[in-house]
Amino acid sequence: MDRGTERGTPPGRGAGDDVVAEQTAAGRIPLAVILIDRDGLVSHWSRGARRLFGTTKEEAIGQTAADLLPVSGALPEDEETSPYGGFTDYDELGPDLESSLDGRLSYPAAGRARLTVPERSEMGVPPAEGWGSERIDVLWWAYPLVGPGQERLLVLAADAGGLGQDLPEADRGFERIAPGFALHTNFPGADELARRLPEILPSMSVDESARIVAQILELGYPILEFSQNERVPVTPDWGIARRAERKARRERAALAVAEGLPLPQEAADEGEDLEYVAVRERLEFLNEVSGRIGTSLDLAQTIVEVSKAVVPKFTDVAGTYLREQVVAGEGFPDGVPDTTTMWHRVALEHTDEPGRWDDVVPVGEAMPFPAHTPFFQCMTTGEPVLVPRISEQMGHMIASQFEKRDIRPLITGRSMLVVPLKARNVVLGFMILLRHPERVEFNDMDRATGAELAARAGLVLDNARMYTYQESVAETLQDSMLPHIPPRMAGCDIATRYLPGTLLGRVGGDWFDAVKLPGARTALVVGDVMGHGLNSAAMMGQLRTAVQTMAAMDLPPAQLLRNLDDLAQRLGDSYLATCLYVVYDPIASELHIANAGHIPPVVVRADDGRSELLDLPTGAPIGVGGVPFEAVRVRVRPGDRLVMCTDGLVEVRGEDIGVGLATLSESAAHPAASMDDACDTIIRTLNTRGGRKDDVALLMARLNGIEPDDVAEWRLTLDPVEAGRARAVVREQLHEWGLAKLADNAALLAGELVTNAVRHSHGRRIELRLVRGDTLLCEVDDDDPTLPSLLGASPDDEFGRGLHLVGVLAREWGASRTTTGKTVWFELTLPRR
Repeated sequence: MDRGTERGTPPGRGAGDDVVAEQTAAGRIPLAVILIDRDGLVSHWSRGARRLFGTTKEEAIGQTAADLLPVSGALPEDEETSPYGGFTDYDELGPDLESSLDGRLSYPAAGRARLTVPERSEMGVPPAEGWGSERIDVLWWAYPLVGPGQERLLVLAADAGGLGQDLPEADRGFERIAPGFALHTNFPGADELARRLPEILPSMSVDESARIVAQILELGYPILEFSQNERVPVTPDWGIARRAERKARRERAALAVAEGLPLPQEAADEGEDLEYVAVRERLEFLNEVSGRIGTSLDLAQTIVEVSKAVVPKFTDVAGTYLREQVVAGEGFPDGVPDTTTMWHRVALEHTDEPGRWDDVVPVGEAMPFPAHTPFFQCMTTGEPVLVPRISEQMGHMIASQFEKRDIRPLITGRSMLVVPLKARNVVLGFMILLRHPERVEFNDMDRATGAELAARAGLVLDNARMYTYQESVAETLQDSMLPHIPPRMAGCDIATRYLPGTLLGRVGGDWFDAVKLPGARTALVVGDVMGHGLNSAAMMGQLRTAVQTMAAMDLPPAQLLRNLDDLAQRLGDSYLATCLYVVYDPIASELHIANAGHIPPVVVRADDGRSELLDLPTGAPIGVGGVPFEAVRVRVRPGDRLVMCTDGLVEVRGEDIGVGLATLSESAAHPAASMDDACDTIIRTLNTRGGRKDDVALLMARLNGIEPDDVAEWRLTLDPVEAGRARAVVREQLHEWGLAKLADNAALLAGELVTNAVRHSHGRRIELRLVRGDTLLCEVDDDDPTLPSLLGASPDDEFGRGLHLVGVLAREWGASRTTTGKTVWFELTLPRR
């Protein structure tokens, strides 16, 4: 048969069949395409497979692949009687295909087999020429599929009887383009081949196939192309184009024997192809590297893994550079990098003596790269750059970028390969790979291998970068939603801890808070929105804001939770939350507590160090709706400690929560030098039990109390002269407390607050209170619920300047509604003693 001569189309084959060619020609094989999943079951059975094996797609899908590929008998041993001799004879599946089907082989395999199939005419498939027998001589190729997805193996098969007989090597229709590979010369070119590839796997686009063909032309060995939809193999020339070469080798060996000459080395190594070994080693290297990188989503660890994966097997020196924004965990503008782009050297791995590179090219250095360097060419084109040997001139050019450091002895004479680290068509960085002068230099095969390596590393780095960025955003969001509570408030010291969850996202709905209340009281809050993620965090933010607002109104604890439950109902019924609300009155030494489905708090008594898990009415979670809440009062003493936390600290999967609560009580009672140490002890004790995935909020308050001698109160009438009396009693009390330096300002401001109360109150009483603590607190209560506001007073106005004076002279001031009216207060800083 002459080259390019077309054969007739077998009956029953339509124009839409998923085969390489509808009109078979010399060197072109109709292919059957079979995909096998990780359970050994057929997941794809092409129409070419139906015609070749006589089994319909409906019958094949989901069946065990080995059952559909039965082999009987043996192949002819006489090569001369078979146009494709050189195969090992075997029965049943044979060692290669059987090993591929059961997953024992991790590299491509190929061979020849004789299959026994049902009569194809019985399957409704018109028999083609030569199809009368039930035994079919089949060529097969098996490709293990690595990466994500259920498919484990792709098998291509072709009817060997469909090929011409006794074609000379020059007329077989093949053109050798690389060792061990052949492409059909009767195709118009690479463009035609790229157009034909989608016919094998129809879901692949022409653009993707064109890129694969370009890689094949460069690499010359089987490629597993990764895309969002599939992994596309390219068929190697096992047992087709090499047949004539093997036959010629055997003829040369026979001639040597006849003439009494030694056997050629090529004949001695008939059983193993060196080129195949080289290809397999490179595939195994890429698989090994893929398994070693990306073991975590930590960006720093991933960088180290990528650098160590290539040294020393592939290169002797590996330097990794990343864009400045990638290292900082930030986004960066699209487009090609330029000469102003800063690149951080994030890793350097080498086989030279320790310390040789550290001073010259230290890790952590940031630098731009000029336009005339191979590095700039790589980062702008996104393609690998190969320098077989760095000449003295190029070494001098590269060294000119390093101020006061001579890098030439480290690089001159070495082979260099610069590969881009890309992901989603964006250059994240690049790797500089160097080999010792005495080692074989990088070649085109190495460049392609390095490009594939860099592509995989780029995706891993980008995943780590995006995870780091998202984690940073989540932590920033969580931090912004948690309050910054001062360590000391009226009558108590406070310490808090927050631990993000170990689940992906690290954002949760746990929170704590402390709100200043009238009468030197403090509201302590811990809550937990059920669930994880941004939705829970957003719900937590709304509830925390609502609690702060209602606490400032001085609502009783049970009423506050009732209002919070109503609010949650209005926000939607998608979320539930637990909440523990405690009001601490340091003057009365009392806790007023209401609970909405939260775990109870622990009180550690100061006198004997005993810890007590408070027995409270549990209440229903916030969001259930229509459930009443109860409040209880608990007496405390100065020095007692209150511990409140969320269930993430005490709850472990598979363990009763009572065990965690008992451990909490025990660890809370442990003596500690400070509040922070006490919190750390609790966290350390409960967080080491393992199994925690939820976030944790912990609040501890030391209830110091306020002595009665540090509180002074007066009842005033609604007479304007009471402002003068207020100034007098405040001045007198501060002298008695030894705070004479504050007397004038305190008396002035107290008089302004009393004056406003006299003018706006509708009742018969006004209360004035002074509290000496860490600051001097002055409060004025009246029965008018209208909160005061700053007014803009003109020079001729008689009123409107009082609150301006308070705002200027006071350390802090404010006003809040109460159940009987309002409280206006200010604080002054105590003088240093």
